[in-house]
Amino acid sequence: MHNLLNSYFKLEENKTSIKTEILAGITTFMTMAYILIVNPAILSETGMNFNSVFTATALAAIVSTLLMGIYAKLPFAQAPGMGLNAFFAYTIVIGMGHTWQFALTAAFLEGIIFILLSAFNIREAIMNSIPNNIKKSISVGIGIFIAFIGLENAQIVLHPKSGTILSLGNITNGIALLAIIGLIITGVLLAKNVNGALLLGIILTTLIGIPMGITKLPNSIFSAPPSISPIFLKFQWNDILSKDMFIALFTLLFMDMFDTVGALVGVSTKAGMLDENGNVPRAKQALLSDAIGTTLGACFGTSTVATFVESASGVAAGGKTGLTAVSTAIMFILALFLSPLFLMIPSAATAPSLILVGLFMLSPIQEIDLSDFTEAIPAFLTIIMMPLAYNISDGIIFGVVSYVLLKLLTNRGKEVSIATYILAVLFILKFFI
Repeated sequence: MHNLLNSYFKLEENKTSIKTEILAGITTFMTMAYILIVNPAILSETGMNFNSVFTATALAAIVSTLLMGIYAKLPFAQAPGMGLNAFFAYTIVIGMGHTWQFALTAAFLEGIIFILLSAFNIREAIMNSIPNNIKKSISVGIGIFIAFIGLENAQIVLHPKSGTILSLGNITNGIALLAIIGLIITGVLLAKNVNGALLLGIILTTLIGIPMGITKLPNSIFSAPPSISPIFLKFQWNDILSKDMFIALFTLLFMDMFDTVGALVGVSTKAGMLDENGNVPRAKQALLSDAIGTTLGACFGTSTVATFVESASGVAAGGKTGLTAVSTAIMFILALFLSPLFLMIPSAATAPSLILVGLFMLSPIQEIDLSDFTEAIPAFLTIIMMPLAYNISDGIIFGVVSYVLLKLLTNRGKEVSIATYILAVLFILKFFI
């Protein structure tokens, strides 16, 4: 088995080991396991069965992440994406007044379109058209974005209803205090170069949360997966040619494409996986894995699948190959049957890992040319807009459009590729459709 895994995933060539890859996969799972509860919570507001969506979420994550690991051989995990699920529930269903079956149909059609775009290398061409300095800044922006998510999950940073845009939470007790304790523990483990520091930090923080009353022990460990029959293949075909379906499809396509592209480019940059041309290796396979995951996820009964930026935590823990993704998928399989055990982990325990991953992803900023303002300004806008707009796609939009405009207005338009010009035009049109 060792020789088979080493040969298939090229572990020695990538200077990694089975142990490191498995620990990295578990770490990735721990930082994104929240989706098993958050996604059903959001989609159930449309009338979908919470327990059924839990199973559908896990199944979508398992299938798409296995594809990413075995087919694309990359250390990225996939699951129904945040933001995409909110658009599904709050815009298509609640806002536009459609049924959740209509929204599932939109997600399914989007997946089919993405399979075609990926098969004909259109998504890969779009990814490769992003300028190198912006690719590096995507990694930095995602790092700050992840850290921001961690600070929010820990209630260290709050969104008050009035007054300041952000404010400091109550850090002297409760969730915020536990997260700060976890941050110190994980920081010490990292400083001492302890293997699996992020994962060990999550476990220790979870245990400390028990006497603090934050970690709630489950009544039982084993639980059979709920049936997906109430939501399985529940499509609605009578409105597929409507204007609302077009709007829903276009928006889902746009959000999914650039959330996934951003995650792939950003995490690959941090992992040092980009090739000599600055492109993500096996990008076509990665994008096909995402597209197939979205299509099957809609069949199971959940919203659009995307590559998770939390994959950066596994990369930071040493994950370099598809074995990391396979390990994450196995954890999702276990979660189907041992959900009470995994769901007892509080957000305060995973938040320190997300915050510190933000630090790990800052390093590409050293490679960005800050002396050339036509390069530095787009890079800066990419970085700063991701956390402030709370959206990876918007950061990429500001970066690419400003890059093209600054090059044109300084008589350096020849430095911009035709593909980048086309991408910038599509980004601008997005705001008017």
